[in-house]
Amino acid sequence: MNQQELIIEPGQTQKQYWKDIWKYRELFYFLAWRDILVRYKQTVIGMAWALIRPFLTMVVFSVIFGKLANLPSEGGAPYPILVYAAMLPWQFFSGSLSECSGSLIGNANLLSKVYFPRLIVPTSAVIVSFVDFMISGMILLGLMAYYNFVPGWRIITLPLFILIAFAASMGAGLWLASLTVEYRDFRYIVPFIVQFGLYISPVGFSSQIVPEQWRFLYSLNPIVGVIDGFRWAILGGESQIYLPGFALSLVIVTLLLISGIWYFRKMERTFADVI
Repeated sequence: MNQQELIIEPGQTQKQYWKDIWKYRELFYFLAWRDILVRYKQTVIGMAWALIRPFLTMVVFSVIFGKLANLPSEGGAPYPILVYAAMLPWQFFSGSLSECSGSLIGNANLLSKVYFPRLIVPTSAVIVSFVDFMISGMILLGLMAYYNFVPGWRIITLPLFILIAFAASMGAGLWLASLTVEYRDFRYIVPFIVQFGLYISPVGFSSQIVPEQWRFLYSLNPIVGVIDGFRWAILGGESQIYLPGFALSLVIVTLLLISGIWYFRKMERTFADVI
């Protein structure tokens, strides 16, 4: 009987991996749907939590920065809309970090028993945060109706900035997912990163108040460019993007995503043993 030989050429394993991701797409759907159900299972108000959290944060920031500190708005938009236009991408980003960091450990039994591309797990966790993002967007529509605020033509560019936010969330999430498996201390570091990041990012205030000589350096925070992009698209009017800073944020997001995938693939082979 003739025996067939399997010849593995350079790059073939890598190509097969990406084919396997498509092959296991049903598992991806299952994990994402399961995580969505678990998030709101046995809660009294269900998915309303995705609306309450950003809404209350927006109210607090509007009072502190808009009323007490009397900081200027941007583009002539009401201050609550200014805050919420930034709250949406920030919630998506921070939620992705929290979900991704513990996603591999939370699926330890699955990882140690069944083969599938491990990249599916943190990606499904990002999708869960994206669902929250879409639900929370209803509050923005409500605010626009309340203040009789009509966005301009720039709103059609919003999907582009959503894509950038998704890339930033995936890149950072993959790094944290890999590091949390290797170093369990990251379970305690991630909440601190999220809390600290909220105050150093231009969520409760416009990035235009940052002194000009510091704006480029401030844009080393990749979420700054994302937030500025969201505000430029939603607020319209005189709202402007600081192009050098946005370009820097875009480069950092790209590097974050590429390096995140590279590091995750490098560590992936050891997950089942370490976890």
